[in-house]
Amino acid sequence: MDPSSIIDPVLPPAPGADEYLALDFVNTAIALPGGQYVDLLGTPKAVNHWLTGHALAPEDAGVQEMCATQLRALREHLRALFAARAGGLPALPSALSAVNDALTRTPTAALLLWDEKNGPYRASSCPPNEILDHALATIAADAADLLTGADAELLVSCDASPCNRYLVRRGRRHWCSTRCGDRVRAARAYARRTQPTR
Repeated sequence: MDPSSIIDPVLPPAPGADEYLALDFVNTAIALPGGQYVDLLGTPKAVNHWLTGHALAPEDAGVQEMCATQLRALREHLRALFAARAGGLPALPSALSAVNDALTRTPTAALLLWDEKNGPYRASSCPPNEILDHALATIAADAADLLTGADAELLVSCDASPCNRYLVRRGRRHWCSTRCGDRVRAARAYARRTQPTR
């Protein structure tokens, strides 16, 4: 069964995930109550599905395990940077290095080329078969924009344990979904009911 079919109806995108591709990407590793864990990038097929859904690869890209492993590694480095930013901690140098490596995988501007018959023209030097490099660079650039932009101060981790997703906080909300918010409120109510009276 495709992991995305299990979790998509259960947890909607976290606040900010529609604005930031990197936030949606980081949230593809999901811890659920009861020790359950869902990885929306757990298989090459799932990776291809996610990339296709975000216009980063064609449906027939044929993602292999090596590519999936590289994407999952970038996700963990981004999770470390998000955790550092949300917690006000210093960033791990290895995470910064990995993101910078991903940022430099593809050129950001079309190069100036010269054809002997037609003269100058601009074109990307990235051939279409370098889908992985393009995806890594695009996700890393979006993460860098989030971590350095106006919403960086609003990046928080979900307050509902054991949830491990991140969100861009809008208002007072500190959880990634209604489901997590309900879990937090239920835990608070239970704690109030079970407190010994004095």
